[in-house]
Amino acid sequence: MVRSLMAQPPDPHELYLHVRVLIGVVLGLGLTRILSGWARLIEHPRRAEVFATHLMWTAVILLSMIHFWWWEFGLIALHAWHFELFVFLLGYAFLWYVLACLLFPADLAEYGSYEAYFVSRRRWFFGLFALTFVADFVDTIVKGWDRLHLLGPEYPVRLVVGIALCLVAAWTSSRRFHFAFALLWLVYDLSWILRIYDTLG
Repeated sequence: MVRSLMAQPPDPHELYLHVRVLIGVVLGLGLTRILSGWARLIEHPRRAEVFATHLMWTAVILLSMIHFWWWEFGLIALHAWHFELFVFLLGYAFLWYVLACLLFPADLAEYGSYEAYFVSRRRWFFGLFALTFVADFVDTIVKGWDRLHLLGPEYPVRLVVGIALCLVAAWTSSRRFHFAFALLWLVYDLSWILRIYDTLG
């Protein structure tokens, strides 16, 4: 009886829910890191000077994580799951978690301010942010070539421009560039989500 049950192929929807729970845990930790970081800034405003660019990037990453969780519902349409895909999705979620941790370190003492910290860690931050664009492309292909075509010509331009801007941001320490990048990307990404991902299905 047990052997006959084991021989039956698992329901893809149940597998998807199984994977989604673990990814949700990882993303939940990242969201908690950012929200608790914001709460600390409110609770102890004099402990570390607020840096507008840093705050803007926390909003970008928070929105990106929420968006990631939203669009991954599209994976429910997959008919087969493989371990490599599971590891890839988990790695993608790990990227968002590490980005959240980089924005709010456990100890800021050696840097003195969020501005000094952010500028010193910019290569790590923007390097990992650039990787999310690569992961996004792979994730889209996993959902099917039809999905890629549905996103239209703006999608590849979005990826290329995003990676290029990350490379510039990793190289330059210009506060103006970092602020402009964060502000423009936050506005554009919100527009992208509302235009393309407003409704699931």
